[in-house]
Amino acid sequence: MDEAQIKSMQSSRIKQPNSKNCFACGLGNEHGLRLQFYEINGDELVAEYVVPDHFEGFPGIVHGGIIASMLDEMLSRAAMIGETDRFRMTAKLEIRYRSPVPTGQLLKLRAVIEKRRGRISFTKAELRLADGTVAAEANGMMVDVDDVLVEGANLEGLGWKVYPD
Repeated sequence: MDEAQIKSMQSSRIKQPNSKNCFACGLGNEHGLRLQFYEINGDELVAEYVVPDHFEGFPGIVHGGIIASMLDEMLSRAAMIGETDRFRMTAKLEIRYRSPVPTGQLLKLRAVIEKRRGRISFTKAELRLADGTVAAEANGMMVDVDDVLVEGANLEGLGWKVYPD
């Protein structure tokens, strides 16, 4: 990738909102992941994360449930690209673990929407190690949350906003 492409990507990078208490994105959740998500070019979602040791399964290796949580959040967030006030829930999640994921190293996550059909979005995500190796992949079927469930919700009170980097 040349310098012009990198600058273009950076200029089209839009940060998605976070909440206070969500396990995956809650910036006020001291026990959570505190992931932060960025839309790239209007059709791709990216995140970077270093998993701390307290989320390991085997010594030095990230627990598979934590990997599943990161990928699940990426899938639902991809379905929210351009509509971050329209929530999606996981209806189906398929994960393929390809290699162990070490704690304490920078991980890169990426997700895209494959297609939409009414209230359903089909998304895919991947988790790459620092050397570019794909360590896990996921496919998801995301369903729009019924308006009734979020009607009257105080999103600001839940901390749902874009926080500065």
